[in-house]
Amino acid sequence: MKLVIDIGNTLVKVALFEKKKIIKTISFENITFEVIKCFIENNKIKNTIVSSVKDYSTELLKIINDFNAIVLDQNVKYPVKINYNNINDLGKDRLAAIIGAINLYTNKNILILDIGTCLTIDLVNNNNYLGGRISPGLDMRYKALNKFTAKLPLCEKISKNLKYGNSTLSSIQSGVQNGMIDEIDALITEFKQENKNNIVIATGGDCFFFEKELKNSIFADQFLVLRGLNEILDFNV
Repeated sequence: MKLVIDIGNTLVKVALFEKKKIIKTISFENITFEVIKCFIENNKIKNTIVSSVKDYSTELLKIINDFNAIVLDQNVKYPVKINYNNINDLGKDRLAAIIGAINLYTNKNILILDIGTCLTIDLVNNNNYLGGRISPGLDMRYKALNKFTAKLPLCEKISKNLKYGNSTLSSIQSGVQNGMIDEIDALITEFKQENKNNIVIATGGDCFFFEKELKNSIFADQFLVLRGLNEILDFNV
């Protein structure tokens, strides 16, 4: 059994893998050694990998040492070619999602959307990573309107997408959500026009919300980063 740990900006995601199959997963806000021990129960862990966008806490260091974990850093090898000026500047979650997508869809042109704290876009052509984009995620856009204006309220995502608002609150919700939907749809349309043998895959906390709102069809996989980390673990072991 393999233990895969992904520490993002908002949530910690953990999975147990048997070869390429996810056995079980859990998500929570703060990682502790006891939570991980409870999660794995009596399963024997052969190999472990940890990816973190945050500084390492005492609890995380304890987990790394106890499980003799591989840490996703500059010393790790990757099973694909990454065309980036400095691979150490490429976010760990983006890198894992890229590798996870390539493993699922070999030799395809892939557009990867990670829709979470940030909206990241990554492009893969025949197993080669070409580059991407980063822009604010949904919550960040809402917070920016509130923080950088004198009177606009802090709003939250609503499940019913409004075409137009009839109040300040609903106008913000319509503007933020439709703006992001239009941004993603335009990018997908351009990608599909320029690339044959293509697929669009989305992950991140808001991927299922956008899956049902977009005009273009996408494949949502909330475990894409975990799958990619599992592939990196196998490649390095």
